[in-house]
Amino acid sequence: METEVFSELFPLMSTANPQTLEWLLSMATKHEYPIGRAVLMEDAWGNAVYFLMSGWVKVRRTVGEDALTLAILGRGDFFGEMAVLDESPRSTDVIALSPVKLLSISRERFIQILFKDPQLHHRMLQLMVRRLRHANMRLQLRSSPPAVKLAHTLVNLGENYGQESHKGKEILYIPYKDLADVTEIGVEETTKIMEKLQERGWLEIDTINQVVYLINFKQLVNLASKFSLNS
Repeated sequence: METEVFSELFPLMSTANPQTLEWLLSMATKHEYPIGRAVLMEDAWGNAVYFLMSGWVKVRRTVGEDALTLAILGRGDFFGEMAVLDESPRSTDVIALSPVKLLSISRERFIQILFKDPQLHHRMLQLMVRRLRHANMRLQLRSSPPAVKLAHTLVNLGENYGQESHKGKEILYIPYKDLADVTEIGVEETTKIMEKLQERGWLEIDTINQVVYLINFKQLVNLASKFSLNS
């Protein structure tokens, strides 16, 4: 892969110098996983950072006999950095929601890269702060109506990973259980709200191709913004 393409695909690498990108790509290992395959397992020691070249994954935590989906990541994102940076076992699983292609960088190489390139180090901190802010936003949304919370999830997926199409932003058709977990509402509520959004023409679900078209993205954004910061 060309360094320019890699830099454009991954926001983390947008400020890295060309020498850093060339060195990183020369050290990277390619991986491919089918739907449902575990990419990373909880309690495994962090020995690499993973870059999602294509496809979608879910970050999952096991609670007793149940599995709770914490986040959904798509093309251009990365994961595994926390276990690498604090040298501890991973606290979550990562499962492929679609066929995925990844690049992995070993812990040692990734740490070397951060020390070699101050701009990349700074960018890494920025993105980790952004993830923390997103987590804080989810806490603020907890008392909001389910439809608002689900719209917020859909908007985030569309903004971060959506691909432009003739029908609007295109995202993966995510199982409702995973969508409900991430949104922190029930599966039944998720199903009803998705049906209502389809009836309004705000989105369209293509189960054959396993995609969702966010047709009226502006309306979804408006719905997602209807919560009180003091609630």
